[in-house]
Amino acid sequence: MNRRTTLRTALLAATALTASFAISACSSDASDTAKDGKPALSVSDAFMPEPVTADMAGGFLVVKNGSGSADKLTSVTSALSGDITIHETKNQKMQQVTSLDVPANGVLRLERGGSHIMFMGLKSKPKVGDKVTVELHFEKADPVKVELDVKERTYNSAASSHH
Repeated sequence: MNRRTTLRTALLAATALTASFAISACSSDASDTAKDGKPALSVSDAFMPEPVTADMAGGFLVVKNGSGSADKLTSVTSALSGDITIHETKNQKMQQVTSLDVPANGVLRLERGGSHIMFMGLKSKPKVGDKVTVELHFEKADPVKVELDVKERTYNSAASSHH
């Protein structure tokens, strides 16, 4: 090999090596972003109408997703009850579901006559003015602790009338 060929080969090898480092760094950054890029969720208008009986209660709230990544509400836990489920209402029929979608850059509304949280076998009966702490669990986002204000039985959030 002459000196010119050796120099060209070394230069090509160095360029290829630099390109491979750049590509692996880019792909590494991309996977870290996807892994750590959890949806940005916030909760508002959380309330529970005062339960009629000590057996069951409903919970209502609004989950806002301020990110481009969709998520799902998968469960709710609370010291008030060990039996908390998520329900949706379709065709005027209430049914338990395993999750509810929280759309990317969108809103999930849990409201009267629609999707809601159902508490069964209450450990105590909340009264107007009490606060019930719940933890919302999502498929991607970290759990979110929320306080449901216990309101009069006829109360309806102003947010639930804004579709």
